[in-house]
Amino acid sequence: MSRIEKALEKAAQMRNCEPAIHVVEKPVREEVPPPRQSETRTITINADNRLLPTIKEPHSAVSEQYRKLKSALVRLTNEDRFRNLLMVTSAIAGEGKSMTAANLAISMAQEYDLTVLLIDADLRRPSIHNYLGFEQTIGLSDCLQDGINLGDAIIKTDIDKLSIISAGREVAKPLELFASKKMQDLMAEIKHRYNDRYVIIDTPPLLPFAETRSLAHIVDGVIFVIHEGVTPQESVAEAKEILKGCPVLGVVLNDSTALDLENSHYSRYYTRQTAS
Repeated sequence: MSRIEKALEKAAQMRNCEPAIHVVEKPVREEVPPPRQSETRTITINADNRLLPTIKEPHSAVSEQYRKLKSALVRLTNEDRFRNLLMVTSAIAGEGKSMTAANLAISMAQEYDLTVLLIDADLRRPSIHNYLGFEQTIGLSDCLQDGINLGDAIIKTDIDKLSIISAGREVAKPLELFASKKMQDLMAEIKHRYNDRYVIIDTPPLLPFAETRSLAHIVDGVIFVIHEGVTPQESVAEAKEILKGCPVLGVVLNDSTALDLENSHYSRYYTRQTAS
């Protein structure tokens, strides 16, 4: 065998002994776009709504009564600790609880050092969006059912220190939702996440719907609205029994005849501290 043949044979043997090299193709990495930030929504409150005297007539006697109510609540909720999670309710429908919640929130937000989050928790008959003049959008029910982030549900207003969470989409069984652990956890999150501001919650009336009763035991304070001449005494008595053990801060007397205020819907408000 010639030297050339031996060299070729040796080269062939070396090639057969080389380890196999596997080329692994790396998958093409898809560029994942960053999560889209929710657009900040800002609404202009309907200043022509006669049911919002705190905006339409800020210097009126009615607005002054709201300021007195606000002052009393600020005093009551800062005595030992800051109690910021407050709900507004009534015994029956048509007593002005939603108007009271809206005007109280506006009055508080007009204060120099108070910030307010107004929540429409009346999932059966939401009305805050109608009073303030904006289209219904994602809100409380969406946070509870779909896990929508609270921050994405907040609507800013042209009143710098007032924000809103609307009721959200319609709910088939509000009672089950209100009595759920999700609601308890959400209320706790709202209380501690927004611990630098007042949270005013408009709720359904007590007697027709049971869901408000469970919420009354979670909040820091209950504001009870009575419409003079409309609310039957037996309804007030029944609501009082329901609220036993709940932190009732006071009563708002709506449309009282004690004062004669021309063309007003609210003529007197009073709050009284009650033992919890």
